[in-house]
Amino acid sequence: MPNDAPAVRIGVVGVGHLGRHHARLLGQNSRADLVGVVDTSEKARQAAAADYGVATFADYRELADRVEAVCVAVPTSAHREVAGFFLERGVDVLVEKPITADLAEGRELVALAEAGERILQVGHVERFNSALRAIASLNIEPRYIEAHRLGALTFRSMDVGVVLDLMIHDLDIVLALVGSPVRSVEAFGGALFTPAEDMASAIVKFENGAVAQLTASRVALKPIRRMRMFSKSAYASLDFTEARGTVIRKGEGWDFQKLDVESIDPGKIDDLWKFVFEGLLSVEHYKLDEGNPLADQLDAFLASVRDRSRPAVSGEDGVAAVELAERILQSIGEHPW
Repeated sequence: MPNDAPAVRIGVVGVGHLGRHHARLLGQNSRADLVGVVDTSEKARQAAAADYGVATFADYRELADRVEAVCVAVPTSAHREVAGFFLERGVDVLVEKPITADLAEGRELVALAEAGERILQVGHVERFNSALRAIASLNIEPRYIEAHRLGALTFRSMDVGVVLDLMIHDLDIVLALVGSPVRSVEAFGGALFTPAEDMASAIVKFENGAVAQLTASRVALKPIRRMRMFSKSAYASLDFTEARGTVIRKGEGWDFQKLDVESIDPGKIDDLWKFVFEGLLSVEHYKLDEGNPLADQLDAFLASVRDRSRPAVSGEDGVAAVELAERILQSIGEHPW
């Protein structure tokens, strides 16, 4: 977006746990003109008015004629209603993940965006993690991906289960990295403390032969957010909790068949790690806490609004993640506790 382009008139619907961060960052962004926020809670509205100095509304409909774009951070069950309202009125939308509570509603939002030539971006913020973007730029073709996303029960997002609440992050990442249709899904899980599933584990196989094994829980004792991916040429490890990433690749000229293994005596090598990982393999380390993924996500959305480009995470991407989530939930239903 050109620096001299006028600021995008934007609002935020829902200023709870996540929406207030949208409002804060938009209020600090020179490319955005935060004109108002919406929340059904009077306490939340008062806090927003004090913190951001903007108009506040109890009804999202009052915002429609004031904005060009809107961030929707309401409970998932209301995404179709709220995001659809703005799309139908010519307003571009960034809707938090998951795009909707079910596949049919997600497809309806995509259709509304296409019909009105509106921007529809989905808030899969992990896509904007600096280490993940760096690893994606290496064009590693993963053959096996393993992901664990565990968290404590926070009593947020109780309108959906752990698949749509937490695993959806990794589903979106895996689909983007693998880039192949899903061939089969086998999953297990169930409810422990809430009506919906609180833990889930899934094995997803793709048409190109890649396999992903994903585990999610919202009743863990401590948070864990890790992902590892293996390919024919590299191994990558991401730890979103510890804010670090590592990529190990074959060194230039690597040819295991020409390596004289018999002549290598590990006992005579002072530093075996250095011999292997500096002489035979290359190791690159990345920090995940560089920059601000949510701020980068909002920047990308504002740029798409101004230049009418395809969003970094499109409505179609959001629908694909929900479609895979539904297949996982269906498989869980076929394996009752």
